[in-house]
Amino acid sequence: MNSNPLPELPAQTVTLRTGRAVDRLTATAEKAKQYAERARSTNTRRAYRADWDHFAAFCDSHGLIALPATPETLGLYLTDLAETGYKAATLQRRLSAIREAHRIARHTLDTGHPAVREVWRGIRGVIGTAKTPKAPALGTDILAMLATLGDSTAGQRDRALLLLGFASALRRSELVGLDAGPGQTPGDPAGHGWIEFCDEGIRIQLVRSKTDQQGEGRSIGVPFGVHPDTCPVAAVRAWLDHAGIVHGPLFRPVGRAGTIRLDRLTDRSVALIVKRAAEAAGLESATYAGHSLRSGHATTVAMNDGDERAIQAQLGHSSAEMTRRYIREANIFRRSSAGKLGL
Repeated sequence: MNSNPLPELPAQTVTLRTGRAVDRLTATAEKAKQYAERARSTNTRRAYRADWDHFAAFCDSHGLIALPATPETLGLYLTDLAETGYKAATLQRRLSAIREAHRIARHTLDTGHPAVREVWRGIRGVIGTAKTPKAPALGTDILAMLATLGDSTAGQRDRALLLLGFASALRRSELVGLDAGPGQTPGDPAGHGWIEFCDEGIRIQLVRSKTDQQGEGRSIGVPFGVHPDTCPVAAVRAWLDHAGIVHGPLFRPVGRAGTIRLDRLTDRSVALIVKRAAEAAGLESATYAGHSLRSGHATTVAMNDGDERAIQAQLGHSSAEMTRRYIREANIFRRSSAGKLGL
């Protein structure tokens, strides 16, 4: 059997003359390891570990060596995934996870070998690499979802989450990673920042995000809404007052009896809340996901001729090309030359 766990960073051998120096340097090496682990997001590390476990199990069941793996073994694994019905994006992520595991263990993995390169090229040619995007939740969709929510504890939480998520264009992990104030959950790997109420609305301070693993941070402004019933600032304030939250996670699980737990929602909970609200509003819930709030913000602003740079800044995109994907989708019909055919 070849049950290979995801390898840890290699231990650092330190030999000094004084025991005290060894202890201090050992502690420093452990801290360096922790910093190295933070180089990737929590979700990425979790996905990589699950991907490695899947690869190791495949090798176990076929009597193959997972670490170090031969190019032929990797080619067989990719083929098995493709034949099982996995998408190209999943194969790409698992290939990255296996490559990362070998790098950490200081083993060479030749992904340029024909047994890998040609198999991977053929798989992409057959199953394709295009992603099926989820539908953006446009402004009209958000209004329809809000109309289905009651005044229950869960209803008030969902209203605040939908409105703040739509207005801020945060990623779902960032949204549930917010606290009710600064410095309230230090050391929480799921924590991403906090909110502060101000004269202009809500200031969101992100201390880290998917594209900011170095922790430079950024501030996002969410102004007061024009209409009281759909104002994100008022909705968040109402949720905090109703729940009595002054410290800790902003968005929390709510039990069937209305009991509010102390832990924070997971990023998957955002998708469930969006889908549930979409279904209640008579929308096709399967086409929506947690990302629909973020993409819906960008698409709605673009449809209303919003400034490209303002959209890019709100979404925190490092490149304008990523932002332009939303803008192209928003203008696909308005800019189509087919409208000039006179049909």
